[in-house]
Amino acid sequence: MCGTGHTLRKAIPLPLGVDPDVCKATPFAHENGGKGCAILDNNVGRAQYMSVQICKVDGTACDPDPGTFSEYAGPVYVSSFACAPVTAKMGSSSSSLYVNYKSSYVFPCG
Repeated sequence: MCGTGHTLRKAIPLPLGVDPDVCKATPFAHENGGKGCAILDNNVGRAQYMSVQICKVDGTACDPDPGTFSEYAGPVYVSSFACAPVTAKMGSSSSSLYVNYKSSYVFPCG
């Protein structure tokens, strides 16, 4: 989904702490030559509000993709993936979330 040459770096079942077999969403982080890409996979089987965003480590150059999706949100891209923060949200609406995840540790920092 991120394009040719991207390598999967990490997948995180959400909400955190649930059995991966019952997770509601999974953000996938990919990289290619120092550039980062993220998608948010919908695991509930019906259209939901979803949002995935990736930014540079300093919080600039953010690429968001919010909306109602039945399969996935994204892909979103960042020109330098080192320590790039990823935000993933999912719920019945943008104001009724059951997944609200942000991490600076989806991509490696070195």
